[in-house]
Amino acid sequence: MSKTVFVSYHSANEDTIYKNLLVAWSKNDSGHFDIKFDDTSVGISINSTNATYIKSVIKRKISDSSVFLCLVGENTHNSDWVTWEIAKAVELNKKIVAVKIKSTYTTPTNLYGVGATWALSFSYESIKAALDK
Repeated sequence: MSKTVFVSYHSANEDTIYKNLLVAWSKNDSGHFDIKFDDTSVGISINSTNATYIKSVIKRKISDSSVFLCLVGENTHNSDWVTWEIAKAVELNKKIVAVKIKSTYTTPTNLYGVGATWALSFSYESIKAALDK
C-alpha cells in the first residue's frame, strides 16, 4: 500500500531543492518507493492574515498523511511554520521521520522526545528505511 508523506521543511532555497528531490524520487521510482510526497509550502508568514486558513489546510494534509517527514535544513530550527507543523503531527499522533540535509544542522527543538525516527543520511535508501520502520 502506498504511503502519503507530509513533508515539513523551511522554504529556503536549499530545503526546497531537497524537497523537490524527494518528489522526483517518488515520481520516477517505478513503484519501488511507493510514496507520495505532499508539497505543503505556503510562502507566507505564520502570523499573516491568511494563517488561520492555511493552518486548517495544513492540519488536514497532516491528518490525511501516513507519515510526517521533517526535512532539516540549515535554518529549519528557526521556522515558526515547521515548529507548528511538528506540534500538529504530534497532536495528531502521526509517525514522525526526520532527516538532516547536512549532519551539522541544528535539530528543531520540538523534534526531541517525540519518538521521531531518523534517516541516517539524505539518501534514497536511508529515507526509505526510516519511512518503512
